[in-house]
Amino acid sequence: MADRVALVPALSARRVRIPTTSFPVEQFTLANGLRVVLAPDRSAPVVAVAVIYDVGIRSEPAGRTGFAHLFEHLMFQGSENLEKLAHFRYVQGSGGTFNGSTHLDYTDYYQFLPSNALERALFLEADRMRRPKITEENLRNQIDVVSEEIRVNVLNRPYGGFPWLRLPPVMFDTFPNAHDGYGSFVDLNAATVADAEDFFTTYYAASNATLALAGDFTVEQATELVRRHFADVPARPRPVRPSFAEPDLAAERRDSYVDERAPLPAFASAWRVPDPITDFDAYLPYVVLAEVLTDGDSSRLVERLVLKDRAVTGIGGYLGFMGEPFEVRDPTALVLSAHLPPGGAVDDVLRTVDEELDRLAGDGLAPGELDRTKARIATQLLRDLDPVLGRALRMGTIAQQRGDAALTNELPRLLGEVTEESIVSAAAALRPARRATVEVVPGGAK
Repeated sequence: MADRVALVPALSARRVRIPTTSFPVEQFTLANGLRVVLAPDRSAPVVAVAVIYDVGIRSEPAGRTGFAHLFEHLMFQGSENLEKLAHFRYVQGSGGTFNGSTHLDYTDYYQFLPSNALERALFLEADRMRRPKITEENLRNQIDVVSEEIRVNVLNRPYGGFPWLRLPPVMFDTFPNAHDGYGSFVDLNAATVADAEDFFTTYYAASNATLALAGDFTVEQATELVRRHFADVPARPRPVRPSFAEPDLAAERRDSYVDERAPLPAFASAWRVPDPITDFDAYLPYVVLAEVLTDGDSSRLVERLVLKDRAVTGIGGYLGFMGEPFEVRDPTALVLSAHLPPGGAVDDVLRTVDEELDRLAGDGLAPGELDRTKARIATQLLRDLDPVLGRALRMGTIAQQRGDAALTNELPRLLGEVTEESIVSAAAALRPARRATVEVVPGGAK
């Protein structure tokens, strides 16, 4: 990485020096509306191909909970020119790996392969972008698969769906923000082929997608291959993305539920934060604040609640209900989640959290605390971007949501410019009256 990382001073009062990146990025848009991001890196003979569609859990219509995730599964069931399982066979036969994932605001599909298989990966993605094989058999089969996934990951697992499924309905009131993104069995079983066809036609247009390539290729080679395989994908209008905005909380909200399989109590709390797209400068201090509070043994809440008071067995803090601070739209939140020892009292822990936030808001940061936190954040950013697959996914999503993949290189610098004053102000804004909390009551499982 030495040739792609430079040390630059962050513009903060302490002049902390943090690493930043200078990965090359080329971007263009095809006539059918497909955004293309190219990030060449000739250091190893591997390539990553990612397609990010601007459709996620929040896009699901009422009565179709879990549909975005179900459709992700359908995209692997064959396509216009390929039979079922062909995608799996061709990628793995090339020595590659693949997957897809559904998020609140987008769905991604990706391959990591030897660079001599680049054209094969592009053909596979273009073919299912034209038309996946949506049949009654495939739909019923994947409804069964998703239903079993819900049983395994949510219903029959301790703390299943905690907190990402359990906390939003406490904080939010509208269907897009509050509903169960995994889906109900009733809604999943009611899905029809016509529903799936409509979902594809609406959201899986080339104009609603970003193709990101990173790895061992030249810009000229990749551009020619992308045009060869994607230029004739039929153009369809990009869907209008509705506003999912909701007013901030005017009073604290609390809820609890019994988890029969949970051996210990737990809770998660969330506070709304500024819009991560349109108010990024105001949003970034909350990203740093979450690390100040919970990252490492020297962080505020770990030191107080875990090491000193022994009031929790562990605590974490992050931005976004899925922990994706740079791949999420508004409304989102700063989330704290913790597990407590037997007999632990959530109210006592919340009072301590409020005390520590008040102390931070009143006394500021300790000497060296901001420097250490920024260094840890920069390290994690570099770790995420060093593999070409991580680079393709991050750049593709940022291009999809922010219009410019090159902003990926700016993240370390922007975080380095976050001031102590802005972090103190962010801590002062985390008031109990703006907090939503969900509590897990253990059901006595041994």
